[in-house]
Amino acid sequence: MCGIAGFAGFGSINDLLQITAALSHRGPDGSGLWSAPEVPVFLGHRRLSIIDLEGGAQPMWDATHEVGVVFNGEIYNHVELRLELEAAGCRFKSSHSDTEVLVHGYRQWGEGLPERLNGMFAFAIFDRPRRRIFLARDRFGEKPLYIYRVPGRFAFASELSALIQHSEIPADLDTRAVQKLFAWGFVPSPNALYQNCKKIPAGTWLMYCLDDDSLRERRYWRFRLEPDESLTDRDVPRLVEELRSLIAQSVKRRLMSDVPLGLFLSGGIDSGAVLAAATRAVPGERISTFTIGFTEKSFDESLYARELAAHFGVDHHERILDLDGAKGLLATVLSRLDEPLGDASILPTYMLSRFAREHVTVALSGDGGDELFAGYDPFKALTPAMIYDKLVPRGLHRGFTRLADLLPHSTKNMSLDFKLRRTLKGLSWPTPYWNPVWMSPADPNMIAEIFAEPLRADELYEEAITLWDASKGSTLDRSLEYFTNFYLSDDILAKVDRASMMASLETRAIFLDNDLSDFCRRLPGRFKMRNGTQKWILKKALKGWLPENVLSRRKKGFGIPLAKWLRHWPCPDFSACSTIAGGAFKSNALAEIWERHARGQVDERLLLFTALAYVSHLDSANVA
Repeated sequence: MCGIAGFAGFGSINDLLQITAALSHRGPDGSGLWSAPEVPVFLGHRRLSIIDLEGGAQPMWDATHEVGVVFNGEIYNHVELRLELEAAGCRFKSSHSDTEVLVHGYRQWGEGLPERLNGMFAFAIFDRPRRRIFLARDRFGEKPLYIYRVPGRFAFASELSALIQHSEIPADLDTRAVQKLFAWGFVPSPNALYQNCKKIPAGTWLMYCLDDDSLRERRYWRFRLEPDESLTDRDVPRLVEELRSLIAQSVKRRLMSDVPLGLFLSGGIDSGAVLAAATRAVPGERISTFTIGFTEKSFDESLYARELAAHFGVDHHERILDLDGAKGLLATVLSRLDEPLGDASILPTYMLSRFAREHVTVALSGDGGDELFAGYDPFKALTPAMIYDKLVPRGLHRGFTRLADLLPHSTKNMSLDFKLRRTLKGLSWPTPYWNPVWMSPADPNMIAEIFAEPLRADELYEEAITLWDASKGSTLDRSLEYFTNFYLSDDILAKVDRASMMASLETRAIFLDNDLSDFCRRLPGRFKMRNGTQKWILKKALKGWLPENVLSRRKKGFGIPLAKWLRHWPCPDFSACSTIAGGAFKSNALAEIWERHARGQVDERLLLFTALAYVSHLDSANVA
């Protein structure tokens, strides 16, 4: 994995050095700089060597030195593409560099290149004769890419915090993006935390032309469900076999590496599917698996992972942690986040990545399985929620909500009272708001309580509402599209990328393979959720691959005792929040909510963690 950066129209080589230095954790194995000050264009790269250790240095140019690329990611079908390009007359210098495929691929296919790629990637190609920069991001947004854009100036980088290291890019907060952070728990694409900056959406390419200072953008791919409603239960055996084959194919593609490789293992269905497929491609004793367990039982899954590893006879690595003891790491992790994130599982994800990095450089994961096969609790809640919404009058709903607020506030992992309160909160809003409000640290009412000039609800969630309204599918399908396009891309994948990159570890998500995800797009919802059973067809496919107790076990999640911790955590100094960005926050609002949480009067764990992440970001970025 790597970090990329560049800019055109302004700046110096010193700016490039500052930006790439900020990306050094993404690429500890080497760096590359290129500049043409007379243009002016600057390209930078930090490398974590995975494929073609000797010949993969960047920026990489073609033989004529006309087309050069900086690239972050892996192209899993690069061997097939190389053969196609060689047949078209391209001559490669390297033996098996996937980066060089991008150089020749751009010359051959131009703007059509990203659509041919099966992988995770963010790259920038400088076309010197045409004086233009072409950038693209992978389908699901596994690899990050930010830009800065004002007239006459254009810059890009893998991380927002690196981008603002440029001496002429100001770190001016975007107050709309700050409110969206608190309303979503992450900053949804294409928003970014700073003014004139943008997060390139997944599945998007850009073309910046130096001669006329123009910027074109195209969404070349977006996750949309196109279910084949002709499928019936008679097709299930065929679909099961196809799904097994696609999982095996995806894992085999992601086992490609010139450095040690392992697997994250939780003991659940998704990581179990990765392990089962891997042992069909590689002998078990050559596979390393990694698990962290916790002394707090309601958060610990290490026993399940241990049993599954033993079942397959792999080289299992496990570390048991005291979460209270690990609490001291949280401030460090939050200070190293590129953009604030309200997902507290960033901490155990970082600890797992750091542990795995002691042994391997690459780890396979099961990320994406919950979004593609309806594995999250909100999917299960949709049917009763629709019945409740239809039958319960608004006045009675308000009464139920007040009664739920009177329940004792448990600090356990995904406790019943926590889920009940959040479900009722979502049902206080129209259907398109349910999913974002269910997942949000602060619903529009809370946003109005803490911000001096709050956005309206339709502004806070405009991206989710637009996606919902554009879909013609069922409530389940629309929910799957929301979780895949936003929660997966801007929360889950961002979290895993940032946590693993802090440890200089590359992660690969097997469920996000082009062929496998296209199969999921064609599946009707009844094959994903049936009679309350989530991941219905995936479980069918994994029968015989995984032990029955794994298939029937309830999903636990990867959490920390956040509500408990925050009751004893010193309240941060929120005074800066009411002076930065034109007084965006109401004075003392966050401190008062923190105090009520500490007394056990409310459970605002998600809001307060987001606030903690935000304050940590302000401190680490020296925003003033």
